[in-house]
Amino acid sequence: MNRASVLVVDDKENMLKLFTKILGDEHNLTTASDGSKALALIAEHEYDVVVTDLKMPGASGFTVLESVKARWPETEVVLMTAYGSVPDAVEAIKQGAYDYIQKPFDPDAAALVVARALERRRLRAQTASLRKELEGVNSFHNMIGKSPPMHEVYGLLERAAGLDVTVLLTGETGTGKELAARAVHYHSERKHNRFVPVNCGALPAELVESELFGHAKGAFTGATASKPGLFEEATRGTLFLDEVGELPLPVQVKLNRALQDKEIRRVGENTPFSVDVRIIAATHRDLKAEVQAGRFREDLYYRLHVFPIRMPALRERREDIPALAAHFLGKHARNSKRDITGIANAAMRALTAYNWPGNVRELENAIERAVAIAAGKEIDIRDLPVELRGAQVGALPAEVLIKMPYREAMETARDRISREYLAVLLREFDGNVTRAAERAGIERESLHRLLKRYGVRSEDFKKAG
Repeated sequence: MNRASVLVVDDKENMLKLFTKILGDEHNLTTASDGSKALALIAEHEYDVVVTDLKMPGASGFTVLESVKARWPETEVVLMTAYGSVPDAVEAIKQGAYDYIQKPFDPDAAALVVARALERRRLRAQTASLRKELEGVNSFHNMIGKSPPMHEVYGLLERAAGLDVTVLLTGETGTGKELAARAVHYHSERKHNRFVPVNCGALPAELVESELFGHAKGAFTGATASKPGLFEEATRGTLFLDEVGELPLPVQVKLNRALQDKEIRRVGENTPFSVDVRIIAATHRDLKAEVQAGRFREDLYYRLHVFPIRMPALRERREDIPALAAHFLGKHARNSKRDITGIANAAMRALTAYNWPGNVRELENAIERAVAIAAGKEIDIRDLPVELRGAQVGALPAEVLIKMPYREAMETARDRISREYLAVLLREFDGNVTRAAERAGIERESLHRLLKRYGVRSEDFKKAG
């Protein structure tokens, strides 16, 4: 695994020695004794993080920051400053610095700031990579995923788009059936005409027939004028019948006749007329079982089951979760105007481990919520819904685990054990962090950092009363 590169700039020799001691073993560390030397190094080399004093000979920290961001915009910059210069450091953050360290500082605290800056750099690079992936060959008309199940779906959708036949999309709720239907429509010869979606389960039973086929003036109480139905609105286009399994049996009869004869009759009229509409239907139900139970007509089932496509559940394509999460993060961060740039490792592992009964829709909702409540510039595990934080992130399916590098697999196991240890520790002391830190043999501040890192809240373990 490549070691991160860090440049430390300070005119005090003791400060350079201190950073060599706390960072040199784990990073490729370069030091510069003044701002001018730093500028020369920056002109030739890209660093992951630059740590620079604010006031020093040769060139100030502001100049170093400006040079770094002009040449290497993805490099993170950390400022070191004395107490009286804190306002200047705050201004530097506004100009693109990641954070500042106030002198004198605790070496562990400084190392932690650098570690966070490196993690932010990694997350930004990961997000950029995923966004490039979304723009490449691993998507199909706004559908995201590079897993084998999704490549199979893309192939079927493309074939369906080239045939003017009825398509039946099946799969669990939230798997993207309407998105797939739109993909078929907008890749077909009907793309210049309307795509008309209707949720059959949301229509009142007494109005379903009128909504689909239209009605004549005076056909029923309140019908003060003739009204075209959705079939007519979709003329020469596509009518998407979502949750078609919810249609009442009498309407199923008329739908079957419309598909067979390519004719419809408005409610209250006797004369049928031809319609040119492509039908795409979708359901989360097992229509064969519904036929056997007498809740769905067998003739209509076979009329719809011309070109069936099953949309896979999200748990069947876990390798697509990082790309989907990055897409939703970008979307909702833009919509809410929040500067959130990535997802922490522990949070991503929890996202990947969770079974997602609500599928892609549930994933988007979780990311939208996390974007809204995240305190930092990345989504941490504590920002995820409680059911995700409780996922056993170490117990990944074999097909996911086998694709992990050894180091990542060990980190996954470590995170799970660390979270379980912290939970047991706090439960033992009823959420008392001071006593828990004493038992753990670490400083109270160190325990607080661990709790924050792993999304464990001490207040969840305090006894009521």
